[in-house]
Amino acid sequence: MSSQEGYKGQSNETLLKLYKETNDLAVKQELVMRYVYLVRSIALQMRDIYMSFSQVDDIINEGVIVIMNAIDKFEPDKNVKFETYISKRIKGMIIDLARKQDWVPRSTRKNARDIDEAVTTLYNKNGRYPSTDEVVSHLNITHEKYQDTLRKAALFHVLSLDMVLAESQENKMNAQIPSGEEQEQPENRYLKKEMTEFLAEGIKNLKENEQLVISLYYMEELNMRQIAKVLDVSEPRISQIHTNAIRKLKQHMQEFNEVNGRKKNVSGIL
Repeated sequence: MSSQEGYKGQSNETLLKLYKETNDLAVKQELVMRYVYLVRSIALQMRDIYMSFSQVDDIINEGVIVIMNAIDKFEPDKNVKFETYISKRIKGMIIDLARKQDWVPRSTRKNARDIDEAVTTLYNKNGRYPSTDEVVSHLNITHEKYQDTLRKAALFHVLSLDMVLAESQENKMNAQIPSGEEQEQPENRYLKKEMTEFLAEGIKNLKENEQLVISLYYMEELNMRQIAKVLDVSEPRISQIHTNAIRKLKQHMQEFNEVNGRKKNVSGIL
């Protein structure tokens, strides 16, 4: 009888506990096979981020490695679902690759700035948020280009914040026990705690609709179209709210990074 047949009636949670007890590689392999679907799903959802420098199959291969490492590091008694744990790690891996590649073209950044300026100009002129048609007409571009620019700009603005949120979530699961590894040192744990509190303060300072969009996007994991349906507004409006919120939070966190960057330079924790 094959190992897969032997594990057929056992849940993923049971196999995770079994692996922690035995370190049996056959159990680990079974778990990896069960979670490959999640890697594939996330890779397809986030393909806009990496399509300019990588293929779906390459991302899936990297995701499998993430799962293998996560199985070793996951602690079942932390009351966190393994699916949630590895989802954040896979997304973090993709985002990290994108950040290193500097994947957003200059043209996209310029188009995003043009849209922001157009929205501001029309808002000041009419005293209300402009419609998609008004922005498109003002810039003399197609609806397709407008939507594509908003989508890419939103992904660009979300990269750094996604990494911050992933680190914050992992920080909640980490035991407060010193170890020999640099990332596990008490100084770095304190810095993560301080960062999480600073980020929470930034979120509280957002407008109510910005807080709601951030909550639905990150906590409920809804996409822009779904959020637009929930709030009964247009998808471009949700993209604009989301982008504004991300920009504010990135500016807020930049202050934190600058202060603590100076601390690190002084203390030599780099």
